[in-house]
Amino acid sequence: MPRHLLSVAVLTFLFALLLAPPSAAGAEGSATAASRAVEPNTLVPAGDLRYAPAAHPDRIVASPAGDPARGFQVSWRTAAGVQAPKLELVVAGDSPDLGEPRRLEARTSVFRTGNGVGHQHRVDVDGLQPDTLYAFRVQGAGGWWSPWRQLRTAAAPGTPLEFLYFGDTQNKNASLGSRVLLEALRHAPEARLALFAGDLVSGGDGEDDNEWGEWFDIVAPVAATMLVAPAMGNHEYAEEFEDTPQERRVMGAHWSHAFALAGNGADGAEASTYWFDMHDARFVVLDGTSALDLGTARAQAAWLDGVLRDAASGDSPRAWTIVVVHQPMFSPRQDRDNALLRKHVLPVLERHRVDLVLQGHDHVYGRRGGLVEGQGTPQYVVSVAGAKQYRLSPEARATMAPVAEDTQLFQVVRIDGDVLRYEARTATGRLYDAFSIEGDRASGRRIVEHVEGRIDQRDCIRAATLKGRADRCWE
Repeated sequence: MPRHLLSVAVLTFLFALLLAPPSAAGAEGSATAASRAVEPNTLVPAGDLRYAPAAHPDRIVASPAGDPARGFQVSWRTAAGVQAPKLELVVAGDSPDLGEPRRLEARTSVFRTGNGVGHQHRVDVDGLQPDTLYAFRVQGAGGWWSPWRQLRTAAAPGTPLEFLYFGDTQNKNASLGSRVLLEALRHAPEARLALFAGDLVSGGDGEDDNEWGEWFDIVAPVAATMLVAPAMGNHEYAEEFEDTPQERRVMGAHWSHAFALAGNGADGAEASTYWFDMHDARFVVLDGTSALDLGTARAQAAWLDGVLRDAASGDSPRAWTIVVVHQPMFSPRQDRDNALLRKHVLPVLERHRVDLVLQGHDHVYGRRGGLVEGQGTPQYVVSVAGAKQYRLSPEARATMAPVAEDTQLFQVVRIDGDVLRYEARTATGRLYDAFSIEGDRASGRRIVEHVEGRIDQRDCIRAATLKGRADRCWE
């Protein structure tokens, strides 16, 4: 072909490419690129009062009493002006005629947020029967009532127990966190308890009311059928006198209003530490931020030692012990080291051979055993439910297995007699980690790994986040 004709052919081909409609793959790539803008933490448009307090009751959550076989505590919110509304409670039945309910009057406090002034209400429900399904509803203003919810009280030791554990939800709760909690419900139909390992929300030092509104929205399906036991994370704290020599951490106002907790905690951290027994397990919730930043590490360790000593005594026999704390004993993220927790709290966990230590904070997945070689427990786990994803440190890759980056997860734990089975699943329900702890504490427990069905290790495939941060995998 003559050179001038070849040039014309090449130009014609190039113009045809430019003028042709994009292929399916190209269109998909363009759409993906166009949708890769950094997403805000909440779906609420600026200035929208979606989460303003209203006459109807919202943010309803029931948390464990010290003895969840006999009671639970309920917290909810309404607009200001609603004084001492009632909670109605009845043994659930098959008929829509639930019968005459028991009525309990709430304690009410004023709560001011960025969405306006509201009233927070709390009722401590007691005098219940173990292993009994109860229906309850709470009152708002002007004739408003919540829908009836159903909770089953804890059963006696010897009864199997299923519960859920979530690492940090923290940001983009409505957009991306909701799918994790909904998927968890599909895999734990008998769950009676949901544990949250702190950093429930992110921005505004935990004081962004829209973020709290979205957190309660995504938790609502879980909270409608089971007890919710949260640990306090560093993002639930606020900074007082920020950027001054007097700067200090203080508990964010939302925490004490949002949750009605057992109130049996450690000295100096009474509002954020607590314990309770369910079936064959004793659960203990610590406050790592208070321990690290507010000087309560020694007091929490001493309190934990006493609570765990009771668990092994004849006065309160519980076969299993589970501790929840936000900051990990062994941090899987680069350049994090919670030395005060390892100095004061870790020896207590090891001495009592706590079975599971469930943690958050580092936004990756990692599991490792304790300090005593050949001893099955404790098993230390770090997980993340939310969208923010960090990167693993080289040390974590060398000392933990399995590990994961760039993965939203939830965990299902089942206790039945001398076997505790743990499963970590991804946001799509795929099995990532599974093991059992078997045997009794006196003769020593062993770890049985369940590798069948696990997916391959997940690592971050991005060099940087959309904001250009190389130390994270996703914002």
